Amino acid sequence: MPSHDEVDRIVAAWERERPELDFTPLQVLSRVTRLARKLERARKAAFATARLEPWEFDVLAPLRRSGSPYQLSPKELLSLTGVSSGTMSNRIDRLVERSLVERRIDPRDGRGVLVVITPEGRSRVDAAIERLLVAEADLLEGLSRSDQERVASLLRKLSHSFDSA
Repeated sequence: MPSHDEVDRIVAAWERERPELDFTPLQVLSRVTRLARKLERARKAAFATARLEPWEFDVLAPLRRSGSPYQLSPKELLSLTGVSSGTMSNRIDRLVERSLVERRIDPRDGRGVLVVITPEGRSRVDAAIERLLVAEADLLEGLSRSDQERVASLLRKLSHSFDSA
């Protein structure tokens, strides 16, 4: 495994030019950014094998994870995806057009709507998650399981500090 990467070269150049600055944050977050780009490409490719766009997976996945009967209200989907209500409404419309979800009246509240994943939607999201896990395992093959657990723990800690900032 190489001992230096592109971030090391960038940081070394900055340290040469601006030795009074601490470039430790750049060492960490530049790598996170670069890895995020690679992960995004891998995710897009994994979803494409299931004929899904990333945004489609982002809506279908919470429905699938919710368990039988695989339905959530639009408001629940909003909170799980972090998009605006207009964006979510548009996404649901497009998924309905593709027969990946259906809108149903909420039997507990006749004014409410539930979004229900269709068998086709379930099949596609299942295929996508299987392919995604293979792709992500390939990306992490350079780390042992214990290293992956350590990285996950450190990233969780970093995520919490970002959330509280």
